[in-house]
Amino acid sequence: MEAKSQLLNLKPYQPGKPIEEVKREYGLSKIVKLASNENPYGSSPSVKDAITAEAANLGLYPDGYSAELREELSRFLGVKEGSLIFGNGSDEVVQILSRSFLREGTNTVMAANTFPQYKHNAVIEGAEVREIPLLNGEHDLDGMLKAIDGQTRIVWLCSPNNPTGHYIDQQSFKSFMADVPDNVLVVSDEAYYEYVVADDFPETIPFLDMYPNLVILRTFSKAYGLAALRIGYGIGNEKLITAIEPAREPFNTSRIAQAAARAAIKDQEFIKSCSDRNREGLQQFYDFCKARGLDYYPSQANFILIDFKQDSNLLFQHLLERGYIVRSGAALGFPTSLRITIGDKEQNSEIIEHLENYLLKSGNVKEETV
Repeated sequence: MEAKSQLLNLKPYQPGKPIEEVKREYGLSKIVKLASNENPYGSSPSVKDAITAEAANLGLYPDGYSAELREELSRFLGVKEGSLIFGNGSDEVVQILSRSFLREGTNTVMAANTFPQYKHNAVIEGAEVREIPLLNGEHDLDGMLKAIDGQTRIVWLCSPNNPTGHYIDQQSFKSFMADVPDNVLVVSDEAYYEYVVADDFPETIPFLDMYPNLVILRTFSKAYGLAALRIGYGIGNEKLITAIEPAREPFNTSRIAQAAARAAIKDQEFIKSCSDRNREGLQQFYDFCKARGLDYYPSQANFILIDFKQDSNLLFQHLLERGYIVRSGAALGFPTSLRITIGDKEQNSEIIEHLENYLLKSGNVKEETV
């Protein structure tokens, strides 16, 4: 038997190296993982209580409709319950949308470089992928509009963008939505929404009333610290959400994930604290880059992309051997850069020290400047 031909040249998604693997490979006892944009502060303390309580129900299937979480989240966001769809991470909602709208003979428009699963799922569905290069780390919205034609089904916007951390501002988003044809779905992927502090970042939910062709993606994996439980969601027009529900797998989010998400929503003080500390951590890296003359993208997310002007795989390996897992830009379309998740203050200081030492030894920075 043969699988789909489009699978032949596809590779599975490559996450950051697992902690356990690095420990075994290099004989290390301490590992700091700053590769997958996880929350270094974990999740709200109330989440653990919710998980413990739900553990008594492991023999029961979850509510496929996620009714209690749906009610809690709709109230928090100020949207109708029917406008929500839940996924095994927002990744699955990307898959559901691709399965629902893309097929051979259609095309989809996205930035290059951005979150790779948009392209991955489009290729599986046999759709043409139209990638529009970033401009200084930002979406080229004019270029994306020009790429839209009668066969375009989905346009993907990642804001803040992974891996650059840039965002689409309010006026740009508003103008873009006004220019996109009504029959083309616009997906605003806002996985890092809770970390954004920019005053002109668009509050996209009110746009749903004007644009039934808009879907917003968010997740509990990042700021909420529930990456291990895999739960995310989409927000859209009720009619559209109803139409794509059959593409969702039954029981796709677990009882424990739903209970944890309900508890996490209620602790917004924890989210605010994480966001504040993330800003402080970003400043540590900004100061390092400015002192060393390194180019970087100012970030509205919980990661930073730094250009070291040398093979990022070598720098990645240097850090890995010392127990620090980051993301080589070679896999992200930035071969001389590293994408580093913002850790806690101590983790940031430690990795910056290792980077300083590497630059000194490689001759990229003078000793007296360190």
